Amino acid sequence: MNIRKGNPEDMQSVLGLIQELAIFENEPEAVVITVDDLVRDGFGEKPLFHVFVAEIEDKLSNKEIVGIALYYYRYSTWKGKTIHLEDLVVKEKMRGTGLGSALYSEIMKQGKRDNVRRIDWNVLAWNTPAVKFYENSGAQILEDWQVVQMDENGINSFLEKL
Repeated sequence: MNIRKGNPEDMQSVLGLIQELAIFENEPEAVVITVDDLVRDGFGEKPLFHVFVAEIEDKLSNKEIVGIALYYYRYSTWKGKTIHLEDLVVKEKMRGTGLGSALYSEIMKQGKRDNVRRIDWNVLAWNTPAVKFYENSGAQILEDWQVVQMDENGINSFLEKL
């Protein structure tokens, strides 16, 4: 297994893992981005995200991306520069191999290199293996906070009322 920074050529595989995550989270139609979106947004002059990919190689030297950790930088008025881990995805066939832990560790190392004071992410309450993994790693799950989102329809509806 090799963990490395992703590049534009990896985005087809990255999109496949994002789609696999959406299926796992029971929202298969929720993914609307394309490979072109990922390439444009992740590798332009001012990248909106960064990604680590986990790659394995078979006996014939064929490489396959089997996991990703996609993150971006945010700013906290309390802590300063932070990292938001948007997605940590491991292909189903590779779960339980330590690959997720390796990607998670890479994000923590990136945070240390960047001198961030906080790394945050969301986890679904029903994903008990992930919840336990994060708790066992020392992460705090904030029970009093709720995720708030406004989707495209909500944005348009709000603006129409102005």
